[in-house]
Amino acid sequence: MSTGPAVRRGPSIVVAGGGTAGHIEPALALADAVVRRRPDARITALGTERGLDTALIPARGYPLELIPPVPMPRKPSGDLLRLPVRVREAVMRVREVLDRVEADVVVGFGGYVALPAYLGARGRVPVVVHEANARAGLANKVGARFAELVAVAVGGSGLPGEQVVGMPLRRSITGLDRRALRAQARQWFGLPPHGPVLLVFGGSQGARTLNEAVAAALPRLLGAGIAVLHAHGRNGTPAPPARGYVATPYIERMDLAYAAADAVLGRCGMTTVAEITAVGLPAVYVPLPHGNGEQALNAAPVVAAGGGLLVDDAELTGERAAAELVPLLTDPGRLAAMGRAARSSGHADAADRLAHLVLDIAGHPGLPPGQDLWRADTRPRRTGPDPWLQS
Repeated sequence: MSTGPAVRRGPSIVVAGGGTAGHIEPALALADAVVRRRPDARITALGTERGLDTALIPARGYPLELIPPVPMPRKPSGDLLRLPVRVREAVMRVREVLDRVEADVVVGFGGYVALPAYLGARGRVPVVVHEANARAGLANKVGARFAELVAVAVGGSGLPGEQVVGMPLRRSITGLDRRALRAQARQWFGLPPHGPVLLVFGGSQGARTLNEAVAAALPRLLGAGIAVLHAHGRNGTPAPPARGYVATPYIERMDLAYAAADAVLGRCGMTTVAEITAVGLPAVYVPLPHGNGEQALNAAPVVAAGGGLLVDDAELTGERAAAELVPLLTDPGRLAAMGRAARSSGHADAADRLAHLVLDIAGHPGLPPGQDLWRADTRPRRTGPDPWLQS
């Protein structure tokens, strides 16, 4: 006897982006975008007890499944000899999770959580790789070999078949109305209500050069009527107190900081570049002097579009900072033009683009408002270029 049509369950999406905020935030931004498109979606995040996973992921309302960490040794050591055993343990744990949540797709964002996620999903569940930086890390290089989709924040990652979608960002940034929040934001930080404001932040790494340059340039900045909001880092040193200078170790409300500012002096990690371009702020980017040079590459498209300037770390003195920033911040026409160029070079809709692609691969495309979420999906799997990526 017929019992009626089977009820189709919602999509089950597993995201793997643990460890650092740079891996976790885009994973959570994607999760938010998926749920906006498919309220019936079930999101599961993979992470470890290391890093920020246990603090950030549950706070956003998503279940966290812990797997054994698999850090990649940088030098020959005993950890390198134990690596195969650790990988095998983590992969088995990933497979247990995938089976239990009936995963439709695994989306990885790099880092030591992504590698076992890719290996555990291989041959079982479709894999989507997202690479945030201009140069791909080891985990994503492995995952890209068998991924159904390789999405990147900027082109030239070296991963096969890359498609540029941008960096998924949280809605509080992509939907920010800087003009509407300007007065509230300046009052929040104790900044002057009128006149230009420079926002300075260097993240948890490499803030010393920025801090020293700001301290040396501060008299010229303040003398030109430019107020400064300076996040100097938890272990960093602020400039001496002065009227119009607001120093803080860390900025919790980055949306308000962007709303208060007219330009930015900072590093160029991919999340930073993506947020600054999404809100349409001109910036002077100072790449970290170590690593593989990826930070300069992250900012290159923005600089080429006229939305930012690039200054080497070794060249950022107080004199150079003042020479770049004072003419910029005292020229409203130039600020506006660079802000427009910055916004045009970014991908504020990256989270929605990626959500569209992920749901398509999962076989659960997002449906228009008001349409039955439980209808059977008969659309064939996309095999050609996606129209979202041609715009």
